Amino acid sequence: MPADTRATFALAAHAFADLVVRIPADAWDGPGLGEWDLRALVGHTSRSLTTVLTYLPRLTTTETVTTTAEYYAAAVRLMAADPAAVTERGRQAGAALGADPEQVVRGLVADCLAALDATQGDPVVETIVGGMRLSRYLVTRTFELVVHCLDIGRACGLAFDPPGPALTQSLRLASDVATSRGEGASLLLALTGRSGLPDRYSVV
Repeated sequence: MPADTRATFALAAHAFADLVVRIPADAWDGPGLGEWDLRALVGHTSRSLTTVLTYLPRLTTTETVTTTAEYYAAAVRLMAADPAAVTERGRQAGAALGADPEQVVRGLVADCLAALDATQGDPVVETIVGGMRLSRYLVTRTFELVVHCLDIGRACGLAFDPPGPALTQSLRLASDVATSRGEGASLLLALTGRSGLPDRYSVV
């Protein structure tokens, strides 16, 4: 597995843990994102760690998802088919944080990075959308950590500056997803000030 991919994921994971420590005690039951309160949003974000721990032992020889953009195309279809299930998983993950979310998140980060350190090579793991190289899957987890940490910061008024490599990787993934959807030119025009994007435009 490329060392820089794991290192970038580790930066994003530690940044998430550092952000959780700063969340005000009275913000946890307040607004988070959409139907989630802040606890559910943090819980959903923590799934970027728990899914890695869950998938690492699930090795397969069949690589059905060969790019990160392909992963998101399949994941978006799954979410659209049952959005209530996505919402409920976030709530359950938030509840699982218990009375000491900071400690739980720190523990998840430590366990996740230890498990990655013990993983040899770049195996194919069975994800929710099929077999995928671990290195590619980690890029999607870094993206989720960066985007949702920004959500958390916005929800409770905390500044969050993503680690440079994680932000760069996430921007690259967003561009790849937009291009795979035939929206690359529109995104480039918007980024260079030549046009705008639809309200609440999203690549995921």
